[in-house]
Amino acid sequence: MLHLEHINLVVKDIPKMLAFYQAAFPHWSIRDQGIGTWYGKSRRWLHFGNDYQYIAFSDHGEGENRDLSGHQVGLAHFAYVTHEIEALTARLINSGFPVSNDGMNEPFRRNVYFIDPEGFEVEFVQYLSDDPELRNLSS
Repeated sequence: MLHLEHINLVVKDIPKMLAFYQAAFPHWSIRDQGIGTWYGKSRRWLHFGNDYQYIAFSDHGEGENRDLSGHQVGLAHFAYVTHEIEALTARLINSGFPVSNDGMNEPFRRNVYFIDPEGFEVEFVQYLSDDPELRNLSS
């Protein structure tokens, strides 16, 4: 069986990113951090997660993230499953991160999208059925 262990995001400002992800994942912590180089450029790195999954941040980013309303090649969004979408949404809003898209009105799942401080779109989804066929229906 395969599962996603981590994603690695190149960013400009780790503390701003950490504020967003700490609001989303209050049960996660900083696993490790340090300083290094990446292809000759100095960078700070930080791993934020639990014993099984994490997000790796490196602060040597340059330029801007892709325009999410455009058609450029690149990451569109990534998603996390939650069992408490209302609580998660409230934590992010109360931490100053507005909802970017309320998601679709689906009978067997609820979802919401946020844009993190570096411009990555993050979807949070709560499934309202254990039946995979129902969970994956689109209206």
